[in-house]
Amino acid sequence: MSSLDDILAFLAQPETYGVAGPVERLETHSAYVFLAGERAYKIKKRVDFPYMDFSTLEKRRAACMAELEINRRTAPDLYLAVQPVTDDGALHLGGAAAAAVEWVVVMRRFPQEALFDRLAARGALSPELMDGLADAVVALHEAAERSVERGGKAAFGRYVEGNAAELERAIGDVFEARPVARANQGCRAALERLGDRLDQRRAAGWVRRCHGDLHLRNICLIDGAPTLFDAIEFNEDFAVIDILYDLAFLLMDLDHRGLAGHANRLLNRYLSHIGYDGLAALPFMMACRAIIRAHVTGRLAEGQEDGAAAAGEARGYLDRALSYLSPAPARLIAVGGISGSGKSTLARALAPCIGAPPGAVVLRSDVIRKRLYGVAETERLPAAAYEWQVSVRVFAEIERRAEQVLRQGHAVIADAVYGNDGQRDGIAAVAGRLGVPFDGVWLEAPAAVLEQRVDARRGDASDATAAVVRAQLSGIRPPRDWHRLDSSAGPDSALRAARQALGA
Repeated sequence: MSSLDDILAFLAQPETYGVAGPVERLETHSAYVFLAGERAYKIKKRVDFPYMDFSTLEKRRAACMAELEINRRTAPDLYLAVQPVTDDGALHLGGAAAAAVEWVVVMRRFPQEALFDRLAARGALSPELMDGLADAVVALHEAAERSVERGGKAAFGRYVEGNAAELERAIGDVFEARPVARANQGCRAALERLGDRLDQRRAAGWVRRCHGDLHLRNICLIDGAPTLFDAIEFNEDFAVIDILYDLAFLLMDLDHRGLAGHANRLLNRYLSHIGYDGLAALPFMMACRAIIRAHVTGRLAEGQEDGAAAAGEARGYLDRALSYLSPAPARLIAVGGISGSGKSTLARALAPCIGAPPGAVVLRSDVIRKRLYGVAETERLPAAAYEWQVSVRVFAEIERRAEQVLRQGHAVIADAVYGNDGQRDGIAAVAGRLGVPFDGVWLEAPAAVLEQRVDARRGDASDATAAVVRAQLSGIRPPRDWHRLDSSAGPDSALRAARQALGA
């Protein structure tokens, strides 16, 4: 019987794959990966952890088959096959299962520079990629199998206590006692406050067979599309989870990398498809994810001769978790102005700075109007879609969604022209009913600037034209009690002025 060293040496040889070039070997905590030609070949390590058991050949075979099936949901062109390594006196890749001495997941190879953590490091995560990534996560979550056996308060109780034990174990070596105590107390208090909601979400079908390890290193760009891969196959408790807890890892990872704006854009795109239920629990879920990264990174620090950098990163994750456990309170901001004044640009830029992480929910009238008509955001609507009766429905929907989000402790930015007192009073009344702060921001620019901006738009949800701008200018008067800001100098200037006016 071939030894593990024999198998690793065999898989490291170019002749095994019929390629001329060298074979590159990578290693993770659970697998060996060999990169040869246009393929990647992965075998499971022979480990037996409390959460992961690959200790027998049959268990490794089953795990390889599960990895193939689970990851073909999101990356069918990436995950190609499972093959045996067989031994008939010599090792071969392929052959009869009865002669298998190891099992290999065969994947399409992609350049490491296509990984999203690499794209993030070089500033290449565009807004369009964030939208595509959100759509990919939505597609996975909408199609995922539901479960009422896992998830809910009980599951999060296990996460919280497991995290607490790991943090406390590393006190002195990596963490100080006080922030550990604050994190553990904060998570336990949040769990008690949110437990019923978590159980209700499980009953409503929001616990599903998710990815389970959804961070930037497990996303790549394949044929121009964000592709999720390396989903958890070895432990259903890690993978059959609340869909927002799945998303929370990705949001936290983006935020930790200084990409709060990207996280906010992704969240808003995701919520526009999935809905707003569960937002009350999102900061707690992000805190749990940050704590997991804190203690995992802390263990890496302990295993290194010079672990100071890893220990510092672990403490950074813990600090981030503490900030998530004490989020800013809910508030409602309306951004109004004539078409072309920069409302949507300002709303998106302002959102990451407002409220609980990863920032405010943006409710844009143009997008909501298109959704009411069941068309794509960039499809132009007929003039009848802008009659006053339709606009009443649009603004009522903005107010309904704003109230739903605010009741969960999350901030909202409502983005619309807000050209009359009825619309302005309606959105302010939402805040008044709920007892949350309200601010209105009115953007202004010269007519020529407004017309030039709307004429230059491409691929946008707004249907406004220069003629619409002229009509609005003749019939709309600015609100008396909103912050009036000049946006003619551009988005950066408008954002600075808005943040100063709003104290954000």
